Amino acid sequence: MLNPASEAFETALRAALPAAAFRPLEPRYLEEPRGRYKAEDALLVAPGTVDEVARLIGLANEMGVGVIPYGGGTGLVGGQTMEHGPKPVLLSMERMSAIRATYASEGVMVAEAGAILSNVHDAAEDAGRIFPLTLASQGSARIGGLLATNAGGIGVLRYGSARDLCLGVEAVLPDGSIHHGLRRMRKDNMGYDLRHLLIGSEGTLGVITAAALRLYPKPARQSAAFMVVPGPEAALDLLALAQTHLGEGLSAFELIHRMGLDFLSETLPDVRQPFAEKPEWMVLIDLGVGKGADPQALLEGLFADAFEQGLASDGLIAQSEAQRAEFWAVRETIPEANRRIGAVSSHDISMPAGAIPDFIRRAPDALARINAYRINCFGHLGDGNLHYNVFPQPGRRKEDHVNERGAVKRTIHDLVHELGGSVSAEHGIGRLKVEDLARYGDPAKLAAMRAIKQALDPRGIMNPGAVVPPATAVAAQ
Repeated sequence: MLNPASEAFETALRAALPAAAFRPLEPRYLEEPRGRYKAEDALLVAPGTVDEVARLIGLANEMGVGVIPYGGGTGLVGGQTMEHGPKPVLLSMERMSAIRATYASEGVMVAEAGAILSNVHDAAEDAGRIFPLTLASQGSARIGGLLATNAGGIGVLRYGSARDLCLGVEAVLPDGSIHHGLRRMRKDNMGYDLRHLLIGSEGTLGVITAAALRLYPKPARQSAAFMVVPGPEAALDLLALAQTHLGEGLSAFELIHRMGLDFLSETLPDVRQPFAEKPEWMVLIDLGVGKGADPQALLEGLFADAFEQGLASDGLIAQSEAQRAEFWAVRETIPEANRRIGAVSSHDISMPAGAIPDFIRRAPDALARINAYRINCFGHLGDGNLHYNVFPQPGRRKEDHVNERGAVKRTIHDLVHELGGSVSAEHGIGRLKVEDLARYGDPAKLAAMRAIKQALDPRGIMNPGAVVPPATAVAAQ
């Protein structure tokens, strides 16, 4: 049973931390971006060092007070917002934002958890390297939250997810002890790897305070191409062909449906679209190569083969970095267009690549049994991650379908599960998908998760209510 962050707790905490750690609670800290979760109150604390975090966590554990880790507040599954329960501590990492060190020759940067992703990009650029994790919220998302949710983004095909881009972490565990794991090595087999346990745990097993991040050489030349494809199955065949033609230089392979372009025309007409006549399906390919290679020539060769094999009927190849940026602006503004339209239900899903065409073919018929909707299907085809979002018909609003949201989500998730996929690809579980994890998760895995949580956090103070389904929820499925 948790206790609230009472006046007595706050008095003890103020005695343990400097005054700079305490900040007024602004409304933005209490609500997540989609507005589905809204907390009533919290004690906002922003420590400046790992020792201060350790003191906070230690005292919270001693007094049984819940702690909600807070990064950039960009999470989409409610992991940073606790609606119900005793008043918690909201642990913001915003004051721990330093780049502690850069080892360009090793391809490593040590950044604190509060470092904003775009600032990490800039620091890597200054060192002649790149940190390849790239996503729409990079101007506000922080490294700690990105690791806590094992964020994906558009470069997973080439570089992997956040987990693959981290060599070591410094973290505070639920008892207040500090895990000094900022190792810069690729090989380290000294027992259990707490780094991988903490990454993706969404603050339920501890708080990441700093990380050793992998840097990569900056491609000497880059380009991008839009290619029109007959459908998702042809897009998969084109992906295989692109991997043969482009090898490791293939950085991203995005599937885009016409509905995404329609939404851009409807809500963001100033975004320059690639085709005068919108195709039903297209892919956006990104390529980065070393010195001496010509990315445009490589993409031209790929298109020629794809056209001959019937995998692409039209295409555009960027002839400059500015045009490449224009291509990516189309892809990166689709989520904002979605937000302006207002989704009935949004789905971050993944599945084996070979199952994707079957899913895309079957899902609309399954949804039609509930109501008539518009569907915007797009995402990272190269790593099997789709954003399958369901919208009202023109003239209607998402509020008109509130009572259908559960049925829509269940329909999509049931089909994903049937096809061997995951109902959480890159956004995490948070609080939004705890019941989904209980329904679709492997029973042995769920039992192990609860055992790990109990072993490391017996008082249940770390992000209570997030990720780990209670045993009763599992038993009810």
